Amino acid sequence: MPFMWKKRSSILEKMIAPTIALVGNLVLAYIVYFVARIAYLLENYAFFSEGLSFEHLLTLFGGGLVFNTSAILYTNMLYIVLMLFPFWLKERRWYQLLCKGVFVSVNVLMLVVNLIDAVYFPFTLRRTTTSVFREFDKENNLGSIFFTELVSHWYFVLLTVAVAWMLWRLYIMPRTHFTTYRTLRQRLAFGGVMLGSLIVATPLVIGGCRGGLSSGIRPITINNANQYAKRPQECAVVLNTPFALLRTIGKNVFVVPNYYANSQALEAVFTPIHRGQTSHPMQKKNVVILIVESFGKEYIGALNKDLRAGRYAGYTPHVDKLIAKSLVFPNTYANGHKSIDGMPSVLCGIPMFVEPFVLTPASMNSYTGMAGLLQQEGYATAFFHGANRGSMGFWAFANKTGFQHYYGRQDYAADARFGGDADFDTNWGIWDEPFMQYYCTKMGEMKQPFMTALFTVSSHHPFVVPEKYKSVYKEEELPIHKCIRYTDMAIGKFFEAAEKQPWFKNTIFVLTADHTNESNFDEYRSDIGTFSVPLIIYDPSGEVPAGVNESIGQQIDILPTIMGVLGYGKDYLSFGCDLLTTPTEQTYALNYINGVYQYVKYGHVLQFDGKQTKGVYALSDRTMKHNLVGRVKMQAQMERELKAIIQQYMERMVNDRLLPNK
Repeated sequence: MPFMWKKRSSILEKMIAPTIALVGNLVLAYIVYFVARIAYLLENYAFFSEGLSFEHLLTLFGGGLVFNTSAILYTNMLYIVLMLFPFWLKERRWYQLLCKGVFVSVNVLMLVVNLIDAVYFPFTLRRTTTSVFREFDKENNLGSIFFTELVSHWYFVLLTVAVAWMLWRLYIMPRTHFTTYRTLRQRLAFGGVMLGSLIVATPLVIGGCRGGLSSGIRPITINNANQYAKRPQECAVVLNTPFALLRTIGKNVFVVPNYYANSQALEAVFTPIHRGQTSHPMQKKNVVILIVESFGKEYIGALNKDLRAGRYAGYTPHVDKLIAKSLVFPNTYANGHKSIDGMPSVLCGIPMFVEPFVLTPASMNSYTGMAGLLQQEGYATAFFHGANRGSMGFWAFANKTGFQHYYGRQDYAADARFGGDADFDTNWGIWDEPFMQYYCTKMGEMKQPFMTALFTVSSHHPFVVPEKYKSVYKEEELPIHKCIRYTDMAIGKFFEAAEKQPWFKNTIFVLTADHTNESNFDEYRSDIGTFSVPLIIYDPSGEVPAGVNESIGQQIDILPTIMGVLGYGKDYLSFGCDLLTTPTEQTYALNYINGVYQYVKYGHVLQFDGKQTKGVYALSDRTMKHNLVGRVKMQAQMERELKAIIQQYMERMVNDRLLPNK
């Protein structure tokens, strides 16, 4: 009898060997994701180090297990099925080698995806979602950029090789027993054990993918990471990139909340419709919008006189001179973290909520922008971007929003008066200095009044300057600093050339950035500091007087502010306000980061995840160390206002109501 039991036990062990191997190998997958999270944290430690205790780090990593489980089970679904497939013929060596190849390949790929995103994080401050594929689908320079990063992040290449070797060596290969199952009874028994394992595994896998098996649990989303994080940026530590990608495939981006039961109550709190009330004729002044790539407020000396005990000079001497004769808003924020966020914000008054507007189905709605509004008033309009036509989708966006002409790299190269493709930076587009001279020249050929916008390219990764300037603009504290100096010089030369033009004094110039970039200071790494950009309005005629305006500003304020200066008297949509007519205490700023809406008003920053307020910080608390949630008198009022803005935004996006008459 003992012998028979031992024999049966031996057969049973052979039957469950694939299940045991499966569980052991999935543990290896968890190790891979743990290594990826450590690498992600260390690569971007400056963004997460503030207030990061060991106890809190355990909370972040503990929360990460939930998202790791979901990603591991999703991406290893094929492997799980292959290992538990209830058929005795899989007990062959070649079949198990196939399973091993699938497992190692999938999990090494997931490691690579996480590591690539670790490099990309400083530019977005969040985990990458599927919108990235639409963002860069027309770029043909990604290969060179990727190779550059591969070289500079060689240690990630070594890490990938080491992890791949580890997976291959430590992979648990179950012994195959093909000859053991000779009789029909033995084969049926093996199939039964495997089928039983598959049946048991199915609900466990489903539960792991969903984030739990309880009937009250909805499948976890990116937003669930906020329950483990103290700051929105920390969600990137909790999440993993495969999960962020999988959870955003084909998802409905905009969902209308029901904070307000009816439109009357909603409109009473906030409306994005600006009603024309001007009693005097419209001024037909030219409008020139300079959207400068990555030109964060941090780099501008004139806007940071208190940094480093007043010894901070910045990297923008030419823009500093421009500021001295301009109307400046020092408390201004971007409405997004990407170039494609900046375009709708600056030119249309539409902020980025959840995903970049131009990458969502709502981009097919009927809407317009400053160019479209002014075109109807007889303005000539043109958009300039030194990159290839179609890059970043700017050409399509410009055409959609009322720009009559688009000038890019090909147009510059075709103009014999300039340097042609010899001025191409080999990465993104024409160098800023020559392209801005081209921009100035082309405006001189346009009929007045005109409205134009320029999007620069040179202060961008991989952070290089023209060969002739490499001895002039050398490496400084951060790689971007030399590029900022170069672009600042180009801006200075642009205004030197513009001053000689007959249209100059009849022009209003606006200078801002699309988003921020690398940072040296903790206050510019905070959740709100990462959005700090300049807003400069220069009117050579003096009708908009120079000075400092302490209002809270944002990119979406540019449209209503300029329309107000011109005396535009018709209705239009913008989620911002006219900074010159709105009382300072009523000005505000909006942005969205990792599932959390940020609302700046009344001297505070409110962080709201769509359901509850996660944090309230005084604006004077520049590094956002002291969460005052529940202790600020205006918190309830800020919540009411932000909810109204969110509901207006979502409802208008979903129902195609981005024009004032809809």
